Amino acid sequence: MSLTERKAERTAVPHIDHVGVQTADLENCLGWYLEFFGAEKKWELDRFSDLTLSRLPGIGRLVEVAVGDLRFHLFDRSGHDRQAPPEESYQFQHVCLRVDSPEELTAARNRWTELYDSGRFSFVRKDPPTDIVADDDGVLSLYLFDVNGLEYEFSHVPEGLR
Repeated sequence: MSLTERKAERTAVPHIDHVGVQTADLENCLGWYLEFFGAEKKWELDRFSDLTLSRLPGIGRLVEVAVGDLRFHLFDRSGHDRQAPPEESYQFQHVCLRVDSPEELTAARNRWTELYDSGRFSFVRKDPPTDIVADDDGVLSLYLFDVNGLEYEFSHVPEGLR
């Protein structure tokens, strides 16, 4: 079957609904996501389906926060070892979030530094955000870690390249 035929058979075009973030310290994580992203708490759960309990043993609480159309599901699990996964293990390497202007990259970098320096949050990794770099096409990128050691890329793609 050709690539064109396989594409024609596809029944759905996926879109990101939310990013799930497992944490050992839900209050620390929730506070950071609310402040860093300027997110809004939408809802929370503390009772779960049998399917959820079988997939995520020990889940105690799940909170959805949103910024614009981007949603994060933050949740804890009892028995968490509080360790970041080894760098050489399989994991999502990073999630890339596109911003509308280069100034938003600078603002994100400054906001991360402000929150880190405040001492109000506990970070698994102490690595500061990267410098803002440009690739050969003029795409600007910044990489930073959340309080759990999960990596986010923020990028700005100039008009005409999307």
